[in-house]
Amino acid sequence: MKYEVIIGLEIHLELLTASKLFCGCSTAFGREPNTNCCPVCLGLPGSLPVFNRRAIELAVTAALALNSEIRLWSRFDRKNYFYPDLPKAYQVSQYDQPLARGGYLEVDVAVGKRRINLERVHLEEEAGKLVHAGHSIIGSGYSLVDYNRAGIPLLEIVTAPEMHSGREARLFLEDLRTVLLYAGVSDCKMEEGSLRCDANISLRPEGSSILGTKAEVKNMNSFRSVELALDYEVQRQEKVLSGGGSVVQETCHWDEENKQTITLRGKEGSSDYRYFPEPDLLPLVLENTFVEDLGRSLPELPSERRERLREQYGLEKEEAFLLTANRELGDFFEKAAKAYPVYDNLFNWVQGDLLYQLRENDKKVEEIDPNLLAGLLQLLDEGSINRPVAKELLAEMVQSGADPKEMVRERGLERISGRDRLLPLVEQVIAENPEAVENYRQGKNKALAFLVGKVMAATKGRADPAELNRLLKEKI
Repeated sequence: MKYEVIIGLEIHLELLTASKLFCGCSTAFGREPNTNCCPVCLGLPGSLPVFNRRAIELAVTAALALNSEIRLWSRFDRKNYFYPDLPKAYQVSQYDQPLARGGYLEVDVAVGKRRINLERVHLEEEAGKLVHAGHSIIGSGYSLVDYNRAGIPLLEIVTAPEMHSGREARLFLEDLRTVLLYAGVSDCKMEEGSLRCDANISLRPEGSSILGTKAEVKNMNSFRSVELALDYEVQRQEKVLSGGGSVVQETCHWDEENKQTITLRGKEGSSDYRYFPEPDLLPLVLENTFVEDLGRSLPELPSERRERLREQYGLEKEEAFLLTANRELGDFFEKAAKAYPVYDNLFNWVQGDLLYQLRENDKKVEEIDPNLLAGLLQLLDEGSINRPVAKELLAEMVQSGADPKEMVRERGLERISGRDRLLPLVEQVIAENPEAVENYRQGKNKALAFLVGKVMAATKGRADPAELNRLLKEKI
């Protein structure tokens, strides 16, 4: 029997605020354990929460960027469960009255562009963090608890169960991250836990409209892990069903080292959390003008930028995708394009030689002055330098920030061209390599390349290759 894969994602996003959701504690990453804490985020008796206005602004901004409907009236609830990283034994979240409903993201998948719908977007507080003695929770002798993260404003984005493979889920997450980065609501660093994803996955017979029993997969700490974990879980569930068994509703842990999912516990239902309205917080009531102002302040989003890049610079679809996916690289390209409007050549250098040198020198594109690359390409187009020299200058430019025009002037690196300058070099090489000259006369074209190489070596790559070829042929 063939099965259809059904995947829904729950994405947790730490918002880019300086302080926590209900108190003034810092949200800075990497501080000493349990130093960014106070009675409010630790849930000590007598402490009361106070809304962080900036967190609400960022949450609404994110929801608008995802085409969601903002609810002017929403409410916070207590989600009750016991876990060591939850100091209050409940989490302040939103249940039946979330901040936003609906929304969508259009994603390019194997079959073309698909609209993945969202069910809801809501605010909640972050839990603490367990630090395991071993590589993961599996097999660790003990775990320590760090409450620095507890209370950081968290946005939960819940998709409809509309994805059908690990690859689709990965593509959705990559596009979602790009949108959220452009909106400026989070740094989206999966390695620091500010963007995390849990997945609900089930299988059903092809043609059926009834969802199968789902398993929840956690601990996927990279886009690659999401794809691998979900594809593994598909195979696992398919094997169970094909063998006549039943899939159990459970929470699974992705074991990155062994590339497999491991059962952690039975999966809870919403009734197990005993939600009830948070008594220490009033409902969140927004004004239309508040939402409209945030909507007007939304920056250009990735889909809009892709279209503009194609129209304004004549880029191909894939080229526009590259410059949009890497926002800083796109910014660099657009700044350089103001000084060097040969867009196709500029793009080729940016996505080729520049990216290579950035990787080689462990540099970020934000550290490079776009006008320096523009100046380098102008020198090349004018014939002042040739391509090998341009590549050398680019490497030094990335390493030290030196101006290519100044380096050319100071080192005398201008291209050697003109009959008067090249002819003596050509005659010298011909005189010193009679065997190669005779080979060329006998029709061996490689011999000409050998002679050209000799002149280029003598001029340290500065001779004009085209003029050099012409002169050698003329003299031979």
